Amino acid sequence: MTTPTSNISIKSLEAFRAIIQTGSATAAAKQLGLTQPGISRLLALLEEHIGFQLFYREKGRLIPSDEALALIKEVELTLTSVDRISLLAQNIFKSNLGLLKIVAPNSFIAGPLADVVESFLTDHPQVNISLDTHSPERAREIVAHRSADCGFIQLPESHPGLICESIITNGTVCAIARDHKLAKLKKIQPSDLQNENLILLGKGRYSRLQIENIFRQKNVRMRVKVETHTVAIACTFAKRNIGIAIVNELLAKQYEEEGLVLVPFHPQIKHEYGFITSAHAPMNRLTQSFYQHCMNYFQQEISE
Repeated sequence: MTTPTSNISIKSLEAFRAIIQTGSATAAAKQLGLTQPGISRLLALLEEHIGFQLFYREKGRLIPSDEALALIKEVELTLTSVDRISLLAQNIFKSNLGLLKIVAPNSFIAGPLADVVESFLTDHPQVNISLDTHSPERAREIVAHRSADCGFIQLPESHPGLICESIITNGTVCAIARDHKLAKLKKIQPSDLQNENLILLGKGRYSRLQIENIFRQKNVRMRVKVETHTVAIACTFAKRNIGIAIVNELLAKQYEEEGLVLVPFHPQIKHEYGFITSAHAPMNRLTQSFYQHCMNYFQQEISE
């Protein structure tokens, strides 16, 4: 008998189970896709390890001993656990299992990201998603320090602790009440907004500075009636005809409904979003799978 520290081969246990199930080494070999000598060799190794015979022959069949019958239940449990580990490993490899932590702006989560997550979970039903929203500054730190697997942020981005991949670019629109006189235009320019009440997202944003520069270049005075920090609120007031909201097209689409019209703003102001991960470690398989899903989803959206 070998020492207790010797390892029992999983293949030997599978051969043992197959012989009990089929009654012969030949049938067991066929079941496992091995040769008959191979099965016999695996059984011999197992018997050598445990120190006693597991089968005896009777009319050409291998009959399990009492000791073999005492072992088979534990062997079955062991092999079932191995199968579960194998299945778990396959699910991890295929990114079908795990928790994915994502951080993104609230308006992005409620808008385009909701559709992306829905389609991803349809393809990966055993994955769980954690969605959180923070200020851009806080979101950067959370992802950089790996408290979240990934995130979405508006570009440009230069944080040294992040890897940022451009994920989607879109334009700027004017959100207008459907009964407003400008709602039927194909595009709206600063000159069209002379003397119109405007609804703009808060000062200091990169896109806000771009809007202000365009109006300044066109010598058009801006009449800002409402300032807010979310596209949702801007569109809500635009629908009530309080003013015309100049907003991110991608985020405004979810509010386009009866009573609200989105008209392209010219000259175009682009809004680019990036997929961010920590620069301190490579993406895990689940994050990689989600990133590729996002790329495919948004590319398809652009092409349609």
